[in-house]
Amino acid sequence: MIPRFDGSRDMRRAIDRLARRLPEPLEDLASISYNYLWSWTPGGSELFSRIDAHRFSLSGSNPVRFLWNLPERDLLRAATDKDLLERLRKVSRRMDNDMRRPTQRTQASGPVAFFCAEFGVHPSMPVYSGGLGVLAGDLLKEASDQAHDVVGVGLLYRRGYFHQRMDTTGWQHEYWIEADTDQLPAVRVRGADGAPLKVTVPVWDGELVAQVWRVNVGRTPLFLLDAELAENNPLERWVSARLYEGSREIRLAQYALLGIGGVRALDAMGITPGLFHLNEGHPALASLEIASQMSSQLTGNRRDLGDLLEVGRDRFVFTTHTPVSAGNETYDPGEFFSVLGRAVDEMGLSREEVASLSRVDAMSTSEPLGLSRLAIRCSRTTNAVSRRHEEVAREMWRPLFSEVEVADVPITHVTNGVHLPTWMAPNMRALLSEFFGPDWERHAHDPGLWNHVDEIPDVDLWRVRCELRLDLVELVRRQIAVDRLGRGEDIAYAEAAFAAFDPTHLTVGFARRLATYKRLDLLFHDVDRLRRIIDNEQGTQFVVAGKAHPLDEEAKNVARNMFAMKRGLDTPNRLVFLEDYDLRVAPQLVAGCDVWLNLPRPPLEASGTSGMKAALNGGLNLSVLDGWWCEGYNGQNGWAIDGSVLDDPAAQDERDAGAFYDLMENEVKPLFFTRDSNGIPTGWLTRLRASLRSLGPHFCATRMSSDYDERIYGQSH
Repeated sequence: MIPRFDGSRDMRRAIDRLARRLPEPLEDLASISYNYLWSWTPGGSELFSRIDAHRFSLSGSNPVRFLWNLPERDLLRAATDKDLLERLRKVSRRMDNDMRRPTQRTQASGPVAFFCAEFGVHPSMPVYSGGLGVLAGDLLKEASDQAHDVVGVGLLYRRGYFHQRMDTTGWQHEYWIEADTDQLPAVRVRGADGAPLKVTVPVWDGELVAQVWRVNVGRTPLFLLDAELAENNPLERWVSARLYEGSREIRLAQYALLGIGGVRALDAMGITPGLFHLNEGHPALASLEIASQMSSQLTGNRRDLGDLLEVGRDRFVFTTHTPVSAGNETYDPGEFFSVLGRAVDEMGLSREEVASLSRVDAMSTSEPLGLSRLAIRCSRTTNAVSRRHEEVAREMWRPLFSEVEVADVPITHVTNGVHLPTWMAPNMRALLSEFFGPDWERHAHDPGLWNHVDEIPDVDLWRVRCELRLDLVELVRRQIAVDRLGRGEDIAYAEAAFAAFDPTHLTVGFARRLATYKRLDLLFHDVDRLRRIIDNEQGTQFVVAGKAHPLDEEAKNVARNMFAMKRGLDTPNRLVFLEDYDLRVAPQLVAGCDVWLNLPRPPLEASGTSGMKAALNGGLNLSVLDGWWCEGYNGQNGWAIDGSVLDDPAAQDERDAGAFYDLMENEVKPLFFTRDSNGIPTGWLTRLRASLRSLGPHFCATRMSSDYDERIYGQSH
């Protein structure tokens, strides 16, 4: 049953307003624009580009903004475009049919409320930073595809995550752009009185007031809380200003808004989750809010927090995504309760009990407090995001379960997967559909489907791979010209970008957060060997992209060192850095690279998903055996670097860099450039098919969603 005040009516009103601006033949564009289902429905993106590709790009691929700002003459012209109208009918019909499917209940007893600090649904909704958010967005999309009863809960960051600009030395600078919420594909949720629905959360010494926005992600609603209200002072408004704000106090307030405010917002909308899925520790305070609600319903003797949480544990599951300490932030008690003390007090809970639950040693009085610890203690299950990460997480969190051996620590895993319709390029998707049959994506976790890749002729498979590489080359040429001009580089150097990259060369991608454990610097460990790989007739070209956290000086220095090393190669157009890596660039980058490179310092890669996206498009992985690649690599579907850990990090870097260069020189390049009489690398395609067959069914979000439903949501005490 759809809650009465969940924003559905407000969404219909927003659609009607936009429809009134459009000529009658284009009115269906209004409902399409307010549902991100268009972004992964075949033909959806092309609809808006057909009207005006340049303006659509300038709008940030935001169809609501695009249509509100398009001149009337262009709308009238589009309304007479017969080809466009036929495309519109097809997309509208596909989306309507999708939305009319009956809801499939998960094994939870009611809707699953998926709480996360960030959601990477689409570049036009800038409330994400990287892998955690993109994974959350993929999970919501897959829930829609499977018609599962799921709602997302997060925050609407008015300034989102930072944008990146590099100067001529390679030093990263950050800047933020404020979103115009009036032109986002989102609506304020309104209550029975027609006024915006609001909730309050105690933070510091006051009451933070938040409104709620609804975003349609296919069939899945995403609710985002926003503190930009007149009732709040400037400090309180800043709580929802920027994702992963540098101030520790602001971040604590964000976590209160997400966890406590998120539960209260669902209550206010009439949504009663059967299960709360906490994605990382940020929303852990939701468990305290549920405990408080249970306490207020009790009569007679009040039970202690431990008892309340024990009863409430059956409604919570927790996913941990990182073995890196920065991802499991801790706070000293004074810092913690200066922001959250009033919330704990007003919920009728004991500060001492909350503190003990947030420490590794519950009996300590000096140990710092962490939300990941609270989430583990307050959830019926905890899962890591790959098989190897499960092993690392068990060792890492064993002190919470001091009476058990590492092997018995109650942490399991659900390996991440990626949303196939989002990340598989349209031409690859169309090619596979010819051989896999209609509607195959909803059954993509069936290994039998993927055996059909052997039926695809070499010429067709190679043609699509060359098309994807060419698309990437054109993107690189456009963007690095603009990047160089923006840095104030010499005009001749900027113009040289127009000849950058070669659509016939082996293309290697390295794009991810520029955290030091990702070891971008291994690429330049031996510059002479790298030069030999790059600079010869059968050439190799590297595209690098990624952002360092604004406070991570060490990671920023890695990027600056890369710029210095790059100049020494004398091949500026064979190794390029794309600035401001985000969801605008990522799909073409993962699709266009022949090899996807990953060099993490093991065992610090919890899972990783970019390599999965590359694999869906026929790219081959060359990766350290860490994270998901431990499960994915079978000896025939890519290349692997030893993932064992040495006591001496420098020796390990030397070993792993040497392995990377050896593989590139002796296996990867020869296989790519060995061609038959038709110019086709048949050996390469053999490995490519092995990659698709083995990785496609196991690392798609369809399999991940099924695992969560059967192995996590279905469990109960």
